[in-house]
Amino acid sequence: MAASGNGPLTGVRVVELAGIGPGPFAAMLLADLGADVVRVDRPGGPGLAIDPDHDIANRNKRSVVVDLKAEHGPATVLDLVERADVLLEGYRPGVAERLGVGPDTCLARNPRLVYGRMTGWGQEGPLAHTAGHDIGYIAVTGALGMTGPADGPPYPPANLLGDYAGGSLYLVIGVLAALQHARATGTGQVVDAAIVDGTAHLTAMIHGMLAAGGWQDRRGVNLLDGGAPFYGTYETADGGHMAVGALEPRFYAEFVRLLGIEQTAPARDDLARWGELRTAIADRFRQRTRAEWTAVFEDSDACVAPVLSLREAPEHPHLAARGTFVEHGGLVQPAPAPRFSATPGSVRRPPARPGADTAEVARDWDVRGLDKPQEGP
Repeated sequence: MAASGNGPLTGVRVVELAGIGPGPFAAMLLADLGADVVRVDRPGGPGLAIDPDHDIANRNKRSVVVDLKAEHGPATVLDLVERADVLLEGYRPGVAERLGVGPDTCLARNPRLVYGRMTGWGQEGPLAHTAGHDIGYIAVTGALGMTGPADGPPYPPANLLGDYAGGSLYLVIGVLAALQHARATGTGQVVDAAIVDGTAHLTAMIHGMLAAGGWQDRRGVNLLDGGAPFYGTYETADGGHMAVGALEPRFYAEFVRLLGIEQTAPARDDLARWGELRTAIADRFRQRTRAEWTAVFEDSDACVAPVLSLREAPEHPHLAARGTFVEHGGLVQPAPAPRFSATPGSVRRPPARPGADTAEVARDWDVRGLDKPQEGP
């Protein structure tokens, strides 16, 4: 089975030192775009309680098992590094160095290498060596404080905002920028992708609005955080929900007309009556089911959509027509994104099982030490 497809990163070789969360997702993004990603798994696996056959973050990759604590483990990884364009690791600061595969060692072996480091707190700072998770990273950046109702606690949006938006995506952006530089100059470098940095960067527009007086530094009272009655979610008669984003006046006019409150709704620009307006909208939505309201707003410019579950989303007519989700090897999963007109990405391989591709990688990358038995110290 082909290691890489015809995506825009075809020909790029990536070594991924196995971890969990944002690092594997970033490597999956590169693999989806055609890169030949070899995941270096540790003996015994990463410790996730998930069947490797269902770990979608490992699709389009190949896996070898190397014990970095064994005598020849670091040398085997460095043999891969010598042939790679990119290395990704998500250890705590200093761990890769102690294992013998830190950036100085790797760049000495391959001066063109882009060495991507994925952490929560970054490589330096008072918290750099402490444990953490998505919820803590988005908490200290102010992002978590923007979620949730005004009269309730903040709620974490799974680990999408920190790990994947502030982490994985920024690691990929950094790696691709550094790869461009390496190809232009012959010089590699280290990319320090900290989730706190990326998440803080995501709040740039909100900080601008805050400075301009257009955003209050508390949740549930602003235009885009549920404070406005025409930008939020409402429960339907069957316990479902509809999402409303009727910000612009003409879209709002369409919204209240189709909702059936055009003649009775309080003026939208009268902030003192926003409570009344919210109640009027909520009362109306509770009179029909989610499916009924979906039919009412279908194909309109009212900016209203049903709130779907993860299992429901692939069946949405628009997403189905675009092929936003695909089925591969019996797994329904998001298709590669974004899309390219000349070099489309694709799902080419199922999630890599640890060590299943050792012989294939040893042949393709000409790394003979991979197929040697490795013993721990």
